[in-house]
Amino acid sequence: MTRTRRALTVLAAAALAAVTLQAPPAAAATPTTRFVDITSSGAGVTLKANVVAPATSGRHPAIVFPSSWGLNDLEYLAQANALANRGYVVVSYTPRGWWASGGEIDTAGPQDLADLSKVVDWTIANTAADPARIGAAGVSYGAGISLLGAAFDKRIRAVVMMSGWTDLVYSLYGDNTRHQQSAGLLSLAATLLGHPGADLTGKLADFNANRNVDEVKAWAKARSAATYLDAINANQPAVMIANAWGDSFFPPDQLVDFFGKLRTPKRLELRPGDHAIAEFTGILGLPNDAWTSLYRWFDQYLAGLDSGIGAEPPVQLQPLNAGSEHYASWSALNSSVQRYGLGSIRWLDGTGLLGGAPSTGWSKTLPGDLDTIANGGVVLLTNGVGAFTGQQPQIWLPAVDRLRAGVWASERPGSALRIRGIAQVHLNLTGTAAQGTVVAYLYDLDSLGNAKLITHAPVSWLGTATGSRSVDVALSATAYDVPAGHSLTLVVDTVDPLYYDANTLGGSVTVAGGSYVDVPVR
Repeated sequence: MTRTRRALTVLAAAALAAVTLQAPPAAAATPTTRFVDITSSGAGVTLKANVVAPATSGRHPAIVFPSSWGLNDLEYLAQANALANRGYVVVSYTPRGWWASGGEIDTAGPQDLADLSKVVDWTIANTAADPARIGAAGVSYGAGISLLGAAFDKRIRAVVMMSGWTDLVYSLYGDNTRHQQSAGLLSLAATLLGHPGADLTGKLADFNANRNVDEVKAWAKARSAATYLDAINANQPAVMIANAWGDSFFPPDQLVDFFGKLRTPKRLELRPGDHAIAEFTGILGLPNDAWTSLYRWFDQYLAGLDSGIGAEPPVQLQPLNAGSEHYASWSALNSSVQRYGLGSIRWLDGTGLLGGAPSTGWSKTLPGDLDTIANGGVVLLTNGVGAFTGQQPQIWLPAVDRLRAGVWASERPGSALRIRGIAQVHLNLTGTAAQGTVVAYLYDLDSLGNAKLITHAPVSWLGTATGSRSVDVALSATAYDVPAGHSLTLVVDTVDPLYYDANTLGGSVTVAGGSYVDVPVR
């Protein structure tokens, strides 16, 4: 074992003392841990792995954990020990192309899926795993591989996907807008900690240069669980999906669509935070709601124990500023959709009315290459901090430059506005270039001008003709209560550091009458 692996093992073992959930009485003995090499397909690629198993005799349910992007098989040691104490054999491995595993990064491609099946083969042949009770789980990269694997390997009977993706095309090109910061961090990690090879290096170069877009999208589609939804439904694994409202790598809208079409035992959990933040303390071995749900999910669908989770409503939410909620389906989140028309801009304060029927006869011109203080923050950090503080990213709305942004604020109602679901922004644009981008932000504005970000999203158009057009953008799914006396506020500008924009240097975009926002409310 290398010095780094030894050091990380010591840290993970120390964290086990913080795991407070009681293990089932059948697994009281201290688990055993061993480090192994698993030879996979493709020129004998060696995958580094570890096995944590109960010390008790007999066959046990087993869980395979592929590690996250940029991490290795030591990632799950704390949770592997907790699960072994609950009676599970746990095999964690480093996917090909990362750290000391052989081969090149396959980005959840066919070689990675073949590797997962090979690890299942090895687990059945070399541990006390029950072949009829195999599960797969992970965070981020490991989550995506696990869910994809369930489409191709019928032996995987249960999956827990934490901070994973179902549509990699949407994650990279959501509403025709390339996600700059998240893709940049993925590229950096691959360069520093892995062996990206010509395939991944070429696709990332094409993505950043905005060339060969159809080829990159085809590559991403082949690595998306949504592409193989029919196979997953046919194989009938029990699937739990957990993610964060503010995931800047894999925004949750894609999960909602996938979850609605899933026809297996299923569960969707959404919490405040950013990518992998909601699960982070559990990785350290600390008590964590997402990992508690993982225990209960595998107890129910692998171990044959009645944890009660199967009888609970399948949609479990922790709103951004309210208590936990549960629903029988995603569509049950909201009872109606409230339309807020965009009105003409007042000359006095540079703000328009948000509300009532959409009005006509007005316009607001925005420069196509200038940013404002309204933005989605910094990938991982902004929403990640919010998960721990309980506070949404905040700006002072009067400081938003009205020469660079359009601002529309609603009247201040006497009761709270409970937003639940995916808000839709419809913008009528005039005088546009053939290509361009706008970014829409929905804020909660108090009486002092403090505005908390509720949700946002960009949208780009990539046509060949100039002139008038309409664009529709689905904002990131959210659950947020706008307090009584606060104003629901929309800000529209053209630049956000989170994204590549398609605007012309020195150009402009004009928002015109007839535009509106549809807000799902409860």
